[in-house]
Amino acid sequence: MNTPQATQIPTHQTGQPTPRTAVAPAGRETAQMEGIRATPLVTLAVVTALTGIGAGIGGTLLAALLHIVQHMAFGYAEDQVFGAQSFLSGVAAASPERRFAVLTVCGVVAGLGWYAVHRYGAKLVSIKEAVGRSRAMPVGSTLAHALLQIVTVALGSPLGREVAPREIGALIGDQLARRAGLSAEQCRLLVACGAGAGLAAVYNVPLGGAIFVLEVLLGTFAWRAVLPAFATSAIAAAVAWIGMGAEQQYTVPAFDVTAPLVGWALVCGPLVGVAAWAFARLTEKARAAAPRDWRAPVFALANFMVLGLVIAWYPQLPGNGKGPASLAFNGELVTTLAFVLLVLRVLFTWSSLRAGAAGGLLTPGLANGALLAVVLVGLWNGALPQEMEVALGAAALIGATAFLAVSMRMPITAVVLALEFTHVNQDFLAPMLLAVAGAACTARWLDQRVATTKSRGNGSSTVPSASAG
Repeated sequence: MNTPQATQIPTHQTGQPTPRTAVAPAGRETAQMEGIRATPLVTLAVVTALTGIGAGIGGTLLAALLHIVQHMAFGYAEDQVFGAQSFLSGVAAASPERRFAVLTVCGVVAGLGWYAVHRYGAKLVSIKEAVGRSRAMPVGSTLAHALLQIVTVALGSPLGREVAPREIGALIGDQLARRAGLSAEQCRLLVACGAGAGLAAVYNVPLGGAIFVLEVLLGTFAWRAVLPAFATSAIAAAVAWIGMGAEQQYTVPAFDVTAPLVGWALVCGPLVGVAAWAFARLTEKARAAAPRDWRAPVFALANFMVLGLVIAWYPQLPGNGKGPASLAFNGELVTTLAFVLLVLRVLFTWSSLRAGAAGGLLTPGLANGALLAVVLVGLWNGALPQEMEVALGAAALIGATAFLAVSMRMPITAVVLALEFTHVNQDFLAPMLLAVAGAACTARWLDQRVATTKSRGNGSSTVPSASAG
């Protein structure tokens, strides 16, 4: 027959000829597919960079708002935004009448503000919901929620300010990713990275912000998550340096790592773990029971008016806890005062959440751990010989890290944040890690005990007792 023959190439496997015409289309198809894949990667890289920039700008603006409101409310350093005078010194210098008036205003703003958000705004979507379920964060409600947190913390709310920049960063990542047409998985990734970048910006903790994303929000250290997390946090922190400078959150003295300190870390870890575990459960229940109706303004006003009366004697109470934590890290607290401040801070943190106020628990948890550690090391130093004494500041930093690790369920992030917050010597990692390990293991054991008790109460025996074996 005179039919045309295709050019053939031999194969060593079958001995059968293969038409050469079949090779070229496959090559062109592969090149086209590579071009299609490259486009989303470029888009993802651009959105990642823009998320870091946006989170850095957002964090800087929120920090500026916080300082402006603080200075105007308590009447200190009103001619500068980012000044050297601390919030604690500003509150201490204000008269008791002014402190009460400011906290009363805080109650009005908190009560009416969050009532309006829940009554008239779109339903809030938390960062974890946005990451876990790929739900879009409403722009108006999220912005209002974040601004209320910043203003109320500036006016003296005992809650933390770190959730607000995380929400703004997450919102920016969410909006950019959706507008760029990224996949649902990439949207979730950018939301998480934006949240970590917001944290990195306001506290100047680029590594801590990235580890927070990986450990807490995503639960993975895969490269596809590591690279965007590190990039966004680093960019956000660098952008924030332009407005706020490379600020160190806590200035601590040089600590010596001694044998008594290591021994104390082993002992205090489980004790701090129990306290932090209880604090986490207490605050979770308070948030769950917070009113969303007309009771919110009433509860908030009553709560903050009482706090305004109490701070006439204890100016260390208002704010997110940075003041008392700094005092503890520098060994400037006696045991009795530390105990009183610890009890009052836990009480007003619970009551503020129960009244419907919102805010973070990162810096409040850090402060609680530092105060608890001062109390515990005071008992330690009083009961043991002088050769076994432990420095108050070193004990406070170890206790604060262990408390934060358990209360926020982020042991790795807590250690990294403690290092970046204080720039403490890396030798200090040994006792710090021992305390965190003891606290985390104790909290895990308590969780298992609670699960076992609930299982037995339901008549089930599928969960083994934590003490078995």
